[in-house]
Amino acid sequence: MKKRPVYVIGHKNPDTDSICAAICYANLKKKITGEEYEARRCGHLNEETQFVLSRFGITPPIYTKDVRTQVCDMEMRDLHAENGDISLKRAWERMKDENVVTLCITKNGKLEGLLTTNDIMETSMDVHDATLLSDTKTSYSNIVDTLDGQMLVGDPKEVITSGKVLIATASPEVMEEVIDPGDIVICGNRYETQLVAIENDASCIVVCIDAKVTNTIQKIAEERGCKIITTPYDTFTVARLINESAPARSIMKTDNLVTFHVDDFIEDIQQTMAQVRHRYFPVVDEHDNFVGMISRRNLLGARKKQIILVDHNEKSQTVDGADGADILEIIDHHRLGSSIETAGPVFFRNQPLGSSCTIIYTMYKEYGVEVDKTMASLMLSAIISDTLMYRSPTCTEIDKKAGEELAKIAGIDVEEFAREMFRAGSNLGDKTPKQIVHQDFKKFSVDDKNIGIGQVNSMSAEELAEIKEKVLPELKDIMNADGLDMIFFMMTNILTESSIVAFEGNKAESIIDAGFHVAAGSDNVALLKGVVSRKKQLLPAIVDALQQ
Repeated sequence: MKKRPVYVIGHKNPDTDSICAAICYANLKKKITGEEYEARRCGHLNEETQFVLSRFGITPPIYTKDVRTQVCDMEMRDLHAENGDISLKRAWERMKDENVVTLCITKNGKLEGLLTTNDIMETSMDVHDATLLSDTKTSYSNIVDTLDGQMLVGDPKEVITSGKVLIATASPEVMEEVIDPGDIVICGNRYETQLVAIENDASCIVVCIDAKVTNTIQKIAEERGCKIITTPYDTFTVARLINESAPARSIMKTDNLVTFHVDDFIEDIQQTMAQVRHRYFPVVDEHDNFVGMISRRNLLGARKKQIILVDHNEKSQTVDGADGADILEIIDHHRLGSSIETAGPVFFRNQPLGSSCTIIYTMYKEYGVEVDKTMASLMLSAIISDTLMYRSPTCTEIDKKAGEELAKIAGIDVEEFAREMFRAGSNLGDKTPKQIVHQDFKKFSVDDKNIGIGQVNSMSAEELAEIKEKVLPELKDIMNADGLDMIFFMMTNILTESSIVAFEGNKAESIIDAGFHVAAGSDNVALLKGVVSRKKQLLPAIVDALQQ
């Protein structure tokens, strides 16, 4: 079974640090292990992050909403025949060799139908119709293949469209009366019988036990349009086998097929598997192409997805289904919140730095892995974003030093680049209030209270004023829609190193008052001078106020 990549994924409502950390850490893990690591995201990219990725020519990580175990994480068997014309005999042999009872019939990669051993057995035991081959439009090539024979006269690609199958056991005089045009006649080495069948316009004669067919018979047959097949089998065996040359599509099931999609979650398909007592179920991909088959037994061997979490450690912020995945590592720079439970010990690196990418850059150096220009550009962007160009109180000397070293590798003027990046991030004219608030948004659980904090950064007071006017009337509705007890929205001016904070919810105003000793206006807005960090300034004040 092909080994699946480990997903490196940040938090919901990802910011630039979250996305760049996932990309750069996946790259580092590939370099040091030689195995597959893939950056993913569990939220939509904000304007700032889109600007960064576009600027450096990086394809955004694939959106992954849920990491629960899926059908694609199960072992699948490739049990199919790429042609509904396959004979029942060959289909039976294939199933016997594979020790299965179901075979998928496909055409151009798409599922056409299902054939089971029961279907073939019922046809063999219950169908006594001499016209089966013409009814099912069987090709002569199937007859040749089923009888291990050889076609002396005729085109094996032609199909049987009329007539019945009969055995020439009577005298030539009697056979003249029973052979109709288009019939397939099973006979032996008797010249007279062969000739009677041909002269009565049989579509084909099957000559048993590899009996010699004279040149005269072959010539007459060719002139009359009659095919000749020879087989090593005796008459009894031919009579028993010949209906097994019918095509699989003639008896396969095509209606109400129960199929699963590679992206279906295992917990969603278990009930269907229990109710529909099939042994095997076909699986298709996003283009409805056949991928393989699974059985109930495969559920036991399904592998959990392996993930590495970056830039967060709180359960409320992580990708859906993380509790059902195998978490291998956590790389973060935030407080320890409502903990994520893991099945076993994990590598957990948490440092009080301004950016997750500062930690990751440190790890590049620890492992002796060279940082190329692209990785340097992404990690620098993340550090500038999270430390507000080194102005945030979360910024440390380690962050500054990392930023300077990365800027040198990337060949970037930090001041100029930061202005472009923050301008792109605050260009929210076409966004709804909900989209603006959720652009950089995190949920926290503090003493059974669900709190949401959003933030937007700008170097322009005018831009922030426009954002405030747009968001303020909708903030309470956004809080209720998100199921929060309180919501805070920081509009941070990077140049003045201050934030306008809008808030809603019970006790939100008293928290602002107690934490920062400022009186909020009647519109639930307060100016917090010197406050630019959600992580190190606003959130701790909320936690302290709630715990007192």
